[in-house]
This record gives sequence, structure tokens and C-alpha cells, in this order.
Amino acid sequence: MSELSYEEAIKRLEEIVSKLSDGECSLSESIELFDEGTKLAGLCNELLNKAEQRIKVISKGNENE
Repeated sequence: MSELSYEEAIKRLEEIVSKLSDGECSLSESIELFDEGTKLAGLCNELLNKAEQRIKVISKGNENE
């Protein structure tokens, strides 16, 4: 899962939310989707944190010029 880009992870999360919102999934499938969604949300958070750190480094480098 960690090989997904931020955009791919968000798209999959949207698909999961849509499926869960339909209410047509079995309990077992809903739990599996929820688990996958939780992992995807964590991945997105990690990717955003890394991007934020890169931006801080870039901004700091530009201040020194």
C-alpha cells in the first residue's frame, strides 16, 4: 500500500466511503473496507507530513539566499 501516491490513496478512500455509504456491504466487507480506509488515511497523513517537511526545507533554503 505504501507504493500508492497521495492521489491514488485519496481516490481509493473516496471509493471506500462511497461503498460504505451505500449500505449494501455485508458486515464482514464493511469491516475490511474500514480497515483498508484506516490504513489509507494513515498513509495520506504520512505523505502530507513528508510534503510539509520538504516545503519547510525548501522555504528555509530560500531564506538563506
